[in-house]
Amino acid sequence: MTTPWRTARRPLAPRVAAPREPVDPARIGRRVVQRRAKGMDADAVAAALEDARFDARQNSRHEDLADDVRGRAELAEWERLAQLLADAPSGTVYDPDVDEVVQAELAADAAAAAAREAELREAMRIVARADELQALRDLGTLDKAEPAEGDEAVRDELTRRAGGYVPADVDAWLAHALAAHRGHYRDPAAREEAAGLLTPRSSRTPRCSPNSPAWSQASTLTSWCSRPGSPPPNPKPLVRSPRFSPAPAPRATDVAAHTAR
Repeated sequence: MTTPWRTARRPLAPRVAAPREPVDPARIGRRVVQRRAKGMDADAVAAALEDARFDARQNSRHEDLADDVRGRAELAEWERLAQLLADAPSGTVYDPDVDEVVQAELAADAAAAAAREAELREAMRIVARADELQALRDLGTLDKAEPAEGDEAVRDELTRRAGGYVPADVDAWLAHALAAHRGHYRDPAAREEAAGLLTPRSSRTPRCSPNSPAWSQASTLTSWCSRPGSPPPNPKPLVRSPRFSPAPAPRATDVAAHTAR
């Protein structure tokens, strides 16, 4: 008996993709000009500006280069550097390390990168917490877990995994923890925020109103709002409407008379 051929199992792809820095052609053009202009004086920058203007005129003749974002950004940067050195003392050379505009742009890029990194860490935390809660659901011990900050977003992740259906046990667990002030719900601010994030079914206890239009004998038999341990209310006997009452059965004498005719 031959052994079946087995191939190596490929590792699963990560569910959370690493954030990528968005491509900005204009920023790339400015960076290229700044690196080229480092150490140039006013005359060298003016000559480079003339070359950039010539290239822009040549590109405008080609339809595929007419909307060149990077080319326009390079031209605008050369114009800015030429004006910057023209206003500076004679003999000044360009240094991007002391350029306030460049340093402000670098600070903005660093802040955006930090925000993307924080977003990635939060997404990974939500995925890990969703895996943990799913394991507790499988073991039937979810009600014993303590809610943590951000579990509302984890609930949305579990809903996404379920194809858009909100898991009822997770809703009940969050509702009970919210009512009992467990976990991070001990903080009034967290409870107020959770009341707006959770669905009405999970964040508020349903109330029964006999005066509401939805009240009916069927809902009375199947669901009621009462204290724990109290018996369900006795339903009133159903009264059939005369409009839809069935016709009375014919009597035997009437049938015999109709047959004799």
